[in-house]
Amino acid sequence: MLKSLQSDILHDADSNDLKVIIISAEGPVFSSGHDLKELTEEQGRDYHAEVFQTCSKVMMLIRNHPVPVIAMVNGLATAAGCQLVASCDIAVASDKSSFATPGVNVGLFCSTPGVALARAVPRKVALEMLFTGEPISAQEALLHGLLSKVVPETELQEETMRIARK
Repeated sequence: MLKSLQSDILHDADSNDLKVIIISAEGPVFSSGHDLKELTEEQGRDYHAEVFQTCSKVMMLIRNHPVPVIAMVNGLATAAGCQLVASCDIAVASDKSSFATPGVNVGLFCSTPGVALARAVPRKVALEMLFTGEPISAQEALLHGLLSKVVPETELQEETMRIARK
């Protein structure tokens, strides 16, 4: 999925017609991050390094893109999915959304998502999320600066498009 997102972000990046990018997802999960079942010992260190390098490249592409990148979140965003939201210029979420860095719950520390998260929210909030793995609600995410706006689920697309058209 990361390579596909990378390709989509790069597509028409130099076009004068491109004004905004909206990242969204269908279903109850915006993005759960990396598939931990793919990150096995059998895959080896080189594969793991490639996955995390690709993730870092995608996040930097978002941060450095010449047009605004908007996350339209309707559901759960965890680990690298939470990092993705934190990396976007604007993030609009439904009131049903939640955000977490749950790596600690399976013996991992979400260090890479932690960087983007710490840039978006106060240090103590980021550390609590990273150390406990507990999710925060959309309202909490808005309060702490991870989100730009929270709207009812039925208004999410309309509000995101309103912002994008500006």
